[in-house]
Amino acid sequence: MLFVLTAIDKDNSLDLRMSVREQHMAFVKETGVVRLGGPFLDAKGGMAGSLIIFEAADMDAAKAWNAKDPYMKAGLFKSTDIRPWKMTANFCEAKL
Repeated sequence: MLFVLTAIDKDNSLDLRMSVREQHMAFVKETGVVRLGGPFLDAKGGMAGSLIIFEAADMDAAKAWNAKDPYMKAGLFKSTDIRPWKMTANFCEAKL
């Protein structure tokens, strides 16, 4: 089942985000459940949150995965939301 995580960083937390980003990226790669993800950007183009689409068996598993994310462990976010999601359209290939 797919889930969408939206998370908004605490104010003035770019230094914290950058200090754990490598650990976060390793966690994402290691767990292998993320299908699409990336940071939200603020008005100046700086990272200010996250959107992640990932697979989990159910909501409990989705919450458990999120709790293990180094960003969560570091206290980066002022808010998070996880919702089940169903893809119904995919009109283009992502260009990274």
